[in-house]
Amino acid sequence: MVPPVQPCLNFQSSFKFASRMNTERDSETTFDEDSQPNDEVVPYSDDETEDELEDQGPPLEPEQNRINREAENKRETFRKDCTWQVKANDRKFHEQPHFMNTKFFCIKESKYANNAIKTYKYNGFSFLPLNLFEQFKRAANFYFLILLILQAIPEISTLAWYTTFFPLLLVLGITAIKDIVDDVARHKMDKEINNRTCEVIKDGRFKIIKWKDIQVGDVIRLKKNDFIPADILLLSSSEPNSLCYVETAELDGETNLKFKMALEITDQYLQTEDNLATFDGFIECEEPNNRLDKFTGTLFWRKRSFPLDADKILLRGCVIRNTDVCHGLVIFAGADTKIMRNSGKTRFKRTKIDYLMNYMVYTIFIVLILVSAGLAIGHAYWEAQVGDYSWYLYDGENATPSYRGFLNFWGYIIVLNTMVPISLYVSVEIIRLGQSHFINWDLQMYYAEKDTPAKARTTTLNEQLGQIHYIFSDKTGTLTQNIMTFKKCCINGQIYGDHRDASQHSHSKIELVDFSWNTFADGKLAFYDHYLIEQIQSGKEPEVRQFFFLLSICHTVMVDRIDGQLNYQAASPDEGALVNAARNFGFAFLARTQNTITVSELGTERTYNVLAILDFNSDRKRMSIIVRTPEGSIRLYCKGADTVIYERLHPMNPTKQETQDALDVFASETLRTLCLCYREIEEKEFAEWNKMFMAASVASTNRDEALDKVYEEIEKDLILLGATAIEDKLQDGVPETISKLAKADIKIWVLTGDKKETAENIGFACELLTEDTTICYGEDINSLLHTRMENQRNRGGVSSKFVPPVYEPFFPPGENRALIITGSWLNEILLEKKTKRSKILKLKFPRTEEERRMRTQSKRRLEEKKEQRQKNFVDLACECSAVICCRVTPKQKAMVVDLVKRYKKAITLAIGDGANDVNMIKTAHIGVGISGQEGMQAVMSSDYSFAQFRYLQRLLLVHGRWSYIRMCKFLRYFFYKNFAFTLVHFWYSFFNGYSAQTAYEDWFITLYNVLYSSLPVLLMGLLDQDVSDKLSLQFPGLYVVGQRDTLFNYRKFFVSLLHGVLTSLVLFFIPLGAYLQTVGQDGEAPSDYQSFAVTVASALVITVNFQIGLDTSYWTFVNAFSIFGSIALYFGIMFDFHSAGIHVLFPSAFQFTGTASNALRQPYIWLTIILTVAVCLLPVVAIRFLSMTIWPSESDKIQKHRKRLKAEEQWKRPQNVFRRGTSTRRSAYAFSHQRGYADLISSGRSIRRKRSPLDAIIAEGTAEYRRTGEGRAVWVVFFFFFF
Repeated sequence: MVPPVQPCLNFQSSFKFASRMNTERDSETTFDEDSQPNDEVVPYSDDETEDELEDQGPPLEPEQNRINREAENKRETFRKDCTWQVKANDRKFHEQPHFMNTKFFCIKESKYANNAIKTYKYNGFSFLPLNLFEQFKRAANFYFLILLILQAIPEISTLAWYTTFFPLLLVLGITAIKDIVDDVARHKMDKEINNRTCEVIKDGRFKIIKWKDIQVGDVIRLKKNDFIPADILLLSSSEPNSLCYVETAELDGETNLKFKMALEITDQYLQTEDNLATFDGFIECEEPNNRLDKFTGTLFWRKRSFPLDADKILLRGCVIRNTDVCHGLVIFAGADTKIMRNSGKTRFKRTKIDYLMNYMVYTIFIVLILVSAGLAIGHAYWEAQVGDYSWYLYDGENATPSYRGFLNFWGYIIVLNTMVPISLYVSVEIIRLGQSHFINWDLQMYYAEKDTPAKARTTTLNEQLGQIHYIFSDKTGTLTQNIMTFKKCCINGQIYGDHRDASQHSHSKIELVDFSWNTFADGKLAFYDHYLIEQIQSGKEPEVRQFFFLLSICHTVMVDRIDGQLNYQAASPDEGALVNAARNFGFAFLARTQNTITVSELGTERTYNVLAILDFNSDRKRMSIIVRTPEGSIRLYCKGADTVIYERLHPMNPTKQETQDALDVFASETLRTLCLCYREIEEKEFAEWNKMFMAASVASTNRDEALDKVYEEIEKDLILLGATAIEDKLQDGVPETISKLAKADIKIWVLTGDKKETAENIGFACELLTEDTTICYGEDINSLLHTRMENQRNRGGVSSKFVPPVYEPFFPPGENRALIITGSWLNEILLEKKTKRSKILKLKFPRTEEERRMRTQSKRRLEEKKEQRQKNFVDLACECSAVICCRVTPKQKAMVVDLVKRYKKAITLAIGDGANDVNMIKTAHIGVGISGQEGMQAVMSSDYSFAQFRYLQRLLLVHGRWSYIRMCKFLRYFFYKNFAFTLVHFWYSFFNGYSAQTAYEDWFITLYNVLYSSLPVLLMGLLDQDVSDKLSLQFPGLYVVGQRDTLFNYRKFFVSLLHGVLTSLVLFFIPLGAYLQTVGQDGEAPSDYQSFAVTVASALVITVNFQIGLDTSYWTFVNAFSIFGSIALYFGIMFDFHSAGIHVLFPSAFQFTGTASNALRQPYIWLTIILTVAVCLLPVVAIRFLSMTIWPSESDKIQKHRKRLKAEEQWKRPQNVFRRGTSTRRSAYAFSHQRGYADLISSGRSIRRKRSPLDAIIAEGTAEYRRTGEGRAVWVVFFFFFF
């Protein structure tokens, strides 16, 4: 919405001061019972700081004192805040020494940032050291670096250095490649933006330079459709009075145009290139900040000073529209611009499994240290008892047993280091990357209409999509399409809009109305009531024509022509829909000047003199226009919310009740309504009223209040014409999606800035609310919480310390309740209203220790009360089946999300489409952006994005659940296989004097996690499915396993640990028993250490690969090939490494010469391996069989009957879930919640001598991915190639 521009700067500043004083008084907090929040008002600005509130004066004081204090405060504030100095066309001015800041030691740089944007992290020189530093900040990587150093010490290491070096190098290399690919993309994006061009005055002429070379103080020229490169002061433009129209979608998500206006002095003198080149103005203003809607500064030029505010500033990120040329002075550049200051610090998000996995790794560290210490003590004891007395074990060192035990402690830390899997983190990253690509490639989440695919913008949160408890959703553009459509109307008590023919007969045949008779019709309106067209053309009921004439004249829409077609620019989509409807029905708004408006009435052009426009605001909830007809009569036309229109109707309105009944019908269909009315005004009455209107228009204080009182004088005794019904249509599949998510035990909260009625009706439309729902409002909640706080206070005291807290529900069980609360009530309930503190109190410091203690205790009690109140509110809200928060600010949206995170410890997801949703998206565990009508800022800040809300069910119930199950299976198996592998060393220690001797060949230890057991578990983490995607959507109840952390927790971890311990026990002791007192087929005893190592290793590789086969639910050729291929790869590499040829080349590195061929030619060894594998796996098979038979899970049951369920699904008829309710609640009025263009129109500043066409705003984006059928195949080939 475009804010109004006042006709006089003096009046404007007076009005702003008065409105600020009123706003400040409204923001004071009193927790009295009589203080009732206003449901219609959005709470205080997010940018309002505590310091601003502290500067407020008392509401009543002598006028002269107020003036003196105001002047003094302004001087003090100016000196304090306006420290940013800009000199036009003088770059050397900004390089003076007192503008330099010390950056590092003696290195200084200017406090004025250049205009280059830098989002990348590395350059060619810094990549290697910085990336290694970043990676070694991770505890696991640093741990393995220390291990590598320890392995280089011969006294303590029994393991070759390369067993740790190569896996660590692989992990660091893969992560570095991923980081450099991401950073190269950032470099490209920065380069593209920084190399955009702009015209800047240099050497007295405009020259084209790159954005990155623009500096503070430069004068630049911009043309239509140009992006604004920096925050600039508008100096002049080609429009009358140097108006400039900008599109701010990237800043605030609003697609309607806003206008800025230059100072009169710069508009007058700075139109030509020569004048701009000699411009030497000096600006003092506020320091760079993130407040988009505020700016304070002063321009000093020609020995005069001129106040500057936000209406004269063009911000970086906006686009010039409908303005051929404009000129500006750069004030903030690069990182100092408001859009960059608003980018905010992106929170580093980690999943619940990440935190759990880290705690488990810490647990393994502790177990490793304890086991190593125990074995080191065992070695010291063994040395004292056996080693010192065995002459054949003497190694030439005369070390004490204690010292040898100390050395062996570090030796066991090295040998058992694979308990902490080095490849765990990189494997997790690979799996997440693959799952992210599957989301990107999902054609069922691709929106063909806008060529928009789903996009996983992060690779670290996929499994958390399967654990969501609460979804926080925006309404407009997220649940709805944000496209308003004229659906029905009520004229003179008669409802129009049903399927009727011209003779007023209803019929089931759907036939669109033909608007071809109307040359101004745009052909986009879908209307089915032919009887309304008959009424308009016949003229039998003059009220019908009067109805659409009112829609065509009572508005603040601006019009332009593009290729001969009318193009409307409205302050709100509702108003645009109404004017377009009137146009299609034969009453087309054609043109307007400062004092006239031209309308085509069924082909006849008529011009009306506009005497006054009574603009809309959130308090009035209506707008009016007073016109003089060509015949000379004066009429007032008004449209607004039914609640305010009905209060101002003439008592003798005959259709009042019929229209009210129609409004109830429209409300039940969740349509947005407006009432239309008019009245005749006598010449004498208007002359008297106009005097009051002109006086109020130039009031120096409280101008808005004075105008509202004058408006009330004329907006009375109105004649009701009827009502309009506009549909803010729900996106396709919204009710079905919400229903399925509810069945998955996911609660949905709607957080919106719209008014209460709008949000409530959308709640019914998307079936969050039903007729059986009992709705609680702010006052009800406040009363319940007040009672609960009193009860808690009464129960407090000494006894409460000994009585455990018992949760008491707020509502009786079994009732379906919903909570609808406004932002004002939210502040009241959560004690978040900002308080005014007296300056006297600020200066009164505690003088004694007792005063300091009392003040500290008082502050602590207030904080405890606030925390308890917030916790109670969250508990109450979570008992409701649905929560709708309306008229909330972006800051409040984020606050609600944070409260649920803090007090419920639940996983949250926020979804929105506008810039006002960014804070909420960043606060939630997972943020989802919808690429819709409100720019791309929400998408850019999100973790996942797609085009339609309905895709959320597939993202969570399919991709999220699969990712969670896959990651849990992967982690359980990964810990199991590493415990089974590593603890064989532990059992071996009891037979080698606790000497830290390894049970395997060094190269087997090196390649075990890299080649022999990596590919099957990676493919399971990427491709496994317990049930198909269709069954996942058909049975949303399957989702609850992720919410309850059923598949991976400390219990599952210790089960995996125990499974690994038992497997290692079998892997060691069965071959050990088989090797004792054994004679081979050739009479030789194959009981040497190397043959034993080969036997155990072979049994281990076969066991763990077959175990992954038992864990796999979804078998494909790729899975089978990876399992048997890994086993074959093991034997192939082993025979190569044990060959004589490689021993000759590297005698010290390959010492198991001929062991494999010698040992594995014995059938006895193969029988031992088969027995070992069987004993390891058969108990697992038996337990799985009993579990699925006796205690089957939901997925087990569905898997068992999947063929029958698939057949039922094919024969099942699709049901239409969406239904119109029968609610009698009044629908929201269809209107913008801000002022329109009335001031701009009436001032004449928007009227051009010759209008040029208004360019259509292009918002088309190319898809980042063109999905092809080869996508998944390429991914699989990548893994095969890599591993």
